[in-house]
Amino acid sequence: MTSTDTPAPRVPTLAVAPAAPVEEPRGRPPAPARPKLARIVIWALLAVLTVAFVYPFVWLVSASFKPRSEVFDNKLIPDHFTFDNYLSIWHEAPMGLWLMNSVFVTVLATVTVTISSACVAWGFAHFRFKGRDALFGVVLATMMIPGAVTMIPVYLIWDSLGMTGTLTPLWAGNLFGSAFYIFLLRQFFLGLPRELFEAAKLDGANNWQMFTKIALPLTKPALVVTALFEFQASWTDLMKPLIYLRDSDTFTVPRGLKTLLDQFGFGGEWHWELIVTASVITTLPMIVIFFLGQRQFIDGIATTGNKG
Repeated sequence: MTSTDTPAPRVPTLAVAPAAPVEEPRGRPPAPARPKLARIVIWALLAVLTVAFVYPFVWLVSASFKPRSEVFDNKLIPDHFTFDNYLSIWHEAPMGLWLMNSVFVTVLATVTVTISSACVAWGFAHFRFKGRDALFGVVLATMMIPGAVTMIPVYLIWDSLGMTGTLTPLWAGNLFGSAFYIFLLRQFFLGLPRELFEAAKLDGANNWQMFTKIALPLTKPALVVTALFEFQASWTDLMKPLIYLRDSDTFTVPRGLKTLLDQFGFGGEWHWELIVTASVITTLPMIVIFFLGQRQFIDGIATTGNKG
C-alpha cells in the first residue's frame, strides 16, 4: 500500500495596507540669517569708530616727523620727512632723566597699590568678623570724597615729614591701598570656591600660604587689570608733580611736558614740533605696556562682568 502526498493547507494571507507617512512634529522655524546689509552697516560703524580713536595718535606721530612750518597742515604723510625733532628734544630737555623718574614712580606706585589692595581685599573676602560689612562700606565711601578736599591736608603731612620736593609723595600713598582696587579684587576673591581654602587648611596651610599660593594665582587677571590701571594713572599724573616737585631734575614726564608747553608752546616760541615729539615719546611706553598685558586685561574685564 502506497502513501500519497497530501498538499499542505494554504494559510490565508492578509493584505497589509501601506503605512501612512508619519508627520514630523512642527518646531520653530530656523532663525533667518542676518541680512548682509546689517553686517555691512555694523562693520562700517566699527571702522568709523576705529578711525575716530586711532586718528589722533596717527596724526601725532605724523606731526612729530614734520618741520615746524608743516606741523598743522593736517597731512598724515609729511611732505618733508625729518628726524630732527627727536634729536632736538633730547638736547632741549632732559627727557632721559624725566623718563627714568616716571618709570621709578610708576613702578613703585603700581607694585605697592596692587599688593596692599590685594591684602586688604583678601581680608574682607576671606575672614568673618563683626562689623566687616560696615567697615567695607566705609572704605567704599572714601571714593566719594573729592581729591581737592584732601589735597591740602595731605600736602601738610608730607611737608611736615620733609618729603616735599622729592618723588616719595608721588607713590608712597599707595602703600595703604586704593578703595576702587580693593573693591575690584574683593569681588574676585569672593568668587573663589571656599572649599579650596578649607582643604588647604586641613593640609596644614596657614592664611598667608593660602593667600599667596592659592588666592593670588587664581586672581591673576584681576591683578593685571589693577596694575595696568595704576600704571596708566601714575604715568599720566600731573597734579601731584605740580604740587610736590620744584627742581627739574625730579620732574616726571607729565611735569616735564608742562614745562615744555610753557616754554615752547604758549610761552611765545611756538615750537609745537617739539611738543608733539615729546608727546609721542611719552605715549609709546603706555602702548607697549597695554599690548604686553592685553590678554590678561581682557580676561580680567570679562571675568569682572561675569561676577555680577
